[in-house]
Amino acid sequence: IAGHLVSASILSIPAAILMSKVMFPETQTPKTLGTSVRPHYERESNLFEAIINGANAGVKVIVGIAALLLAVLGLIALVDMGIVFFGGKINALLAVHIDWTLKGLLGYLFYPFSFVMGVSPSDAVIVAKIVGERAVATEVAGYQDLAAALAQHAITPRSAVITAYALCGFAHFASMAVFVGGYGALVPGRMRELSEVGLRALVAATLACLMTACVAGLFYADQSLLFGK
Repeated sequence: IAGHLVSASILSIPAAILMSKVMFPETQTPKTLGTSVRPHYERESNLFEAIINGANAGVKVIVGIAALLLAVLGLIALVDMGIVFFGGKINALLAVHIDWTLKGLLGYLFYPFSFVMGVSPSDAVIVAKIVGERAVATEVAGYQDLAAALAQHAITPRSAVITAYALCGFAHFASMAVFVGGYGALVPGRMRELSEVGLRALVAATLACLMTACVAGLFYADQSLLFGK
């Protein structure tokens, strides 16, 4: 399905710009509007100093990203375990069968979005859970579940293509941790601003991915080189 992923990557460019402007509207006049700005460079005095500073900066970025990944993914796993535990008690008390995992709860959240993307009603539950899983378990797990659903003929080829477009993006908590940790290591003085922007950026990225899926659902006509008719 690589051809569709290339198309999704191209469509994601205007979608990301549009959603970023929606989430962070530019209401003020830029300070540099109409002025000529010359870039500022800081150069080391020799090659060895450049190697040392570059290595130190790289270590800061890697350590910051790794620490935030461990913290964020660990907290997500802890929250998931807590929700499953108390959700099981509620299911037993009320005699209901609700999926209380984060994947299941996000599946309920993305269920109406599945219809908007153009997924058939029979596939909406499966697609919603796959898209919801991406938010907490990265797009790799989502594509693995999509492949399993295709192998079991649980969804139609049209729904599979639309889901592939919806999954094509780093719209998950792990990438948010990479974003905040990477830039925070380079500019620690603006960590507060980055942490405030992170969650909104995640929402914008998710909406951008869903928008590309809507475009795919609009133009896809059950014909492709991969699936045929």
